[in-house]
Formats: sequence, structure tokens, C-alpha cells
Amino acid sequence: MLDKNAKIYVAGHRGLVGSAIWKNLEEKGYTNLIGKTHTELDLLDGVAVRRFFDEEQPEYVFLAAAFVGGIMANSIYRADFIYKNLQIQQNVIGESFRHGVKKLLFLGSTCIYPRDAEQPMKEDALLTSPLEYTNEPYAIAKIAGLKMCESFNLQYGTNYIAVMPTNLYGPNDNFDLERSHVLPAMIRKIHLAHCLKQGDWDAVRHDMNLRPVEGINGDSSKEDILKTLLNTDHTMVDMQRSIEAMCLSLLTRQQPVARDMRLVSAALKVVPDIERIGDHVADIVELYLRMGNMNPEGKQEHLLLEMMEEAKEMIHNSVEAFVEGDEANARKVVEHDDMVDDLFNEVKTEMMQAIREQNLDADRVVDYLMMAKYLEKVGDHAVNIAQWAIFRMTGDMEGVKLY
Repeated sequence: MLDKNAKIYVAGHRGLVGSAIWKNLEEKGYTNLIGKTHTELDLLDGVAVRRFFDEEQPEYVFLAAAFVGGIMANSIYRADFIYKNLQIQQNVIGESFRHGVKKLLFLGSTCIYPRDAEQPMKEDALLTSPLEYTNEPYAIAKIAGLKMCESFNLQYGTNYIAVMPTNLYGPNDNFDLERSHVLPAMIRKIHLAHCLKQGDWDAVRHDMNLRPVEGINGDSSKEDILKTLLNTDHTMVDMQRSIEAMCLSLLTRQQPVARDMRLVSAALKVVPDIERIGDHVADIVELYLRMGNMNPEGKQEHLLLEMMEEAKEMIHNSVEAFVEGDEANARKVVEHDDMVDDLFNEVKTEMMQAIREQNLDADRVVDYLMMAKYLEKVGDHAVNIAQWAIFRMTGDMEGVKLY
């Protein structure tokens, strides 16, 4: 058991994994935690890293800092992925050894394993066949870090552990619409669409200032922001195609068991649903652009906001159920389908009433109905994902759409 006052350095403490480790340590009562931002400490700078270790003398190190990204980023920034990750590892692990760190945890991901590794993967599959070419630079760098830890342990008796988790997403993830993984990009798109639906431009501009897209930030015009958000949709399509290619590769290069076949089949069906959700979010943004400001106090807007909240929750729960294999959660999503349909019917009824009372012009009524229809479709796609999650776990085909 570690001393609660032991000096612990968490490299990458503001990232997805690092922030989770930091929070967990705090909850367990550890009080002497060290975290440095990139501005405060550039881990690519060996001199700065050595100076930091000289001054702080940490006893334990969590190396969660890395240069990471999704399929698109891995394809474009290949040199950065291998160079920067090797440099970070070299500096932090090297200084940990020179300063007598008692224990080090090195983090990577399961993409270090061969492209055609048998499923479920075993640890001894590492380095037995070629890597997936798209993320090869990152994988090679992380394998080098893992082997560096192993080699220090064997030669010098250090206690350096390498952990390679997968399917991670959550708070402090990379939400870049061009360079992140699929789920963070989807989550951010839904968040921005929700802000636009409410007319909350302060929230949109705050988000864009935190994470500019193609040079457009929160200080840009509304027109430029909306145009840029709509143009990022091609990234989701590219991600979908890459996932489909990897699934097909698995099917053609090995002999998977029934469970693997269900997983691959379900994944190939779920990815188009995720892409369609992205399409509908873009459609909602286009409608908002055409409609201009909306009255957040109006009954129609209130119903649309309810639909937005229900659809958002259904997407989150269905994807989480698929990733985590949570059958109960998946079935709850399926049961919620009627709620979104009922809200859609309420919107239609309200629109007809508004026309009779001449409270809205015909064009605006059509826009409201289209927005409600897109939200209903988002709910339908979330249900599809949930049903494929159930199929993945049980083989139950009831409710599954095969087209």
C-alpha cells in the first residue's frame, strides 16, 4: 500500500486517461500529486524533463501523456505519431530510471497488436504478424515503450508496468472533429447541435474557442462557424469506411468463432447507424441556419428540446451498451423508442394547431416538422444500435433490421 503522502507524478493529467487516474488517486486520499500542462513542461524537451525530475523527485510515475488521435489523424500525421511518442517515452522513462522512481505505469492501447490477431486477443499475440498500417507509427512507438519497460525490469530490476486498454472514451477526451476517434467526434457534434437548437451561441463560441476547427474559432462569424461544422461530416464517412474495412479483413483472414462473427456482423451494422446520426445532426444544423433565432419559451421549441434530450440519452446508452456488452441497458433503449415517437406526434399536433390559429407561417411549420422528424430518426438509429448490441451478446435476432 502506498503512503498517502507519496509524491506521484501523473504525466498527461488533463487528458482522458490521466485525468481519470488523477481523480481516482484523489478519491483514494493521495494528497501529493504532481501534474504539469504542456505549457509548463514540454515532454519532448529532454533538458526540461530532466530539470523537472531533479526538482520534484517523484516516487511514482503514471505515463499517460502521448500524441494520440483517430483514423484520420493517424493517416495524416504519421511522422508525429512515431517521433513524438518515442521522444516522450524516452525522456520520462529514462529520467524515472535515473532518479530511482519506485514504480512506473506506462499506458498505450491494444492497437499495438497485429491487425489480424485472433479474437479475443491474447498477450502473446504481440509481434507475431503485421500491424494495421493506418496506425502503425503509433503502435511501433508504444511497442518500443512497452519493451523499454520490460528491458529495464529484466536488466535493472525496476518495477515498470505497461497497460494497453481499449474502447476508452469519456471526460477530457480529444473531441477534435477531424482528428479524434469516432465516439468523441459524435458526442461533440450532438453537443453542438443541441447548443444551436437552443440558440446558445455563447456555448457554441466557448466550445469553438476550446477546440477550433479548420482555423475557425469562437470569434468567427456565425456563418463561418456553421459552414465549418457542416463540412466536417466527411470525416465520419471516412471513419466508417475504415472500420468496415477492418471488420471485413478480420472475416477474410482468420476463422472466427460464432461470438466473433456476431461481433463483426453487429459492428458492420452499427457503424452506418452512427453515420446516419451524424447526417441527421448536420441536417438539424442546416435547418437552424435557415430558420434563424428560435423562441426557447415556445411550446413547439419545448417539445423539440424534449426530443433532443431523449434522443441524446438514447444514443449515449445504446453506444455504451454495445461497447460494454450491457444487455439490460440496451433493452432499456429499445423500450424508450415509444417515448420519442410520442413526442414526435405531439409536435405534429402542435404544428397543426399553430396553422389553424395562424401563429406560424407554412415554411416555419415545415422546418419544425423536419427537425422533429430528424430527431425521431436519430432515436430509431439509437434503437437499431441497441438491438445489434443485444444480438452481439445473445444471438437474438428479434427486432434486428438486416437491411
